[in-house]
Amino acid sequence: MSASPSSAGEDMVRPVPLTDVAISRIRRLIQSGRLPPGSRLPPEPQLAAQLGVSRNPLREAVKALVVARVLDVRRGDGTYVTSLEPRLLLQGVGLAVELLRADSLREVVEVRRLLEPVATALAATRVSPARLAEIRGHLEAMRAARDDVEKLTHIDAAFHRAVVAATGNETLTTLLEGIAGRTLRLRTWRGLVEADAVHTTLAEHEAIYDALEARDPTLAQATALMHLNASETWLRTALSEAGTGGLDGTDDELDDLDPRDHPIDSKE
Repeated sequence: MSASPSSAGEDMVRPVPLTDVAISRIRRLIQSGRLPPGSRLPPEPQLAAQLGVSRNPLREAVKALVVARVLDVRRGDGTYVTSLEPRLLLQGVGLAVELLRADSLREVVEVRRLLEPVATALAATRVSPARLAEIRGHLEAMRAARDDVEKLTHIDAAFHRAVVAATGNETLTTLLEGIAGRTLRLRTWRGLVEADAVHTTLAEHEAIYDALEARDPTLAQATALMHLNASETWLRTALSEAGTGGLDGTDDELDDLDPRDHPIDSKE
């Protein structure tokens, strides 16, 4: 029995675009160490011959890798492999998270809850005296800004960045920074609608700091988890009280929810 035209077409292997071939081969050169961080790529004709592609797909491949921060084109000098450091390569995470639809906000908060408590526990075992002093400074600044919700929220974010940075894990720090940025307006909104949100936030951050100062990873993880669980629970309640049942479109929907129209009692 012969195969139908449609099934025969499905069995055919689609050719890989030459640009993708060039990207893959350049990455292989980098991964193998033949093009280490900071090295200059060979001239275009030489590299095209080496990769077995024409110059047009090579140029497109270079453009794509520049956007991905793998390559850096220096006008009048040539094209170089970047440092390939996590902070550089993972910068795109924050941009990608910012472009997520608003109905993914719950997932973003959930991912942060999964990662940050573990990071806080790790920070408790690695935090240096200087970093601990920095975290304490953010906590004191939060106390001073307790009457300015927006300012308090930005200091809150700096507090968490410093905690995660105390792990010394640049990959984790960059990932969490990209994720946490998406929740900044959410935390500001919470501060506006919850009568005791500022007091609660300060108490939760003080507990995290105390655990770090005590170098107690178990307590650090528990206090961070409680803090993030409170934010996640508040988000569910806020959406329910606001009558949205979930965000179905863009961030404009969160902007349209006036906090004065939807007060939320955190004790409920």
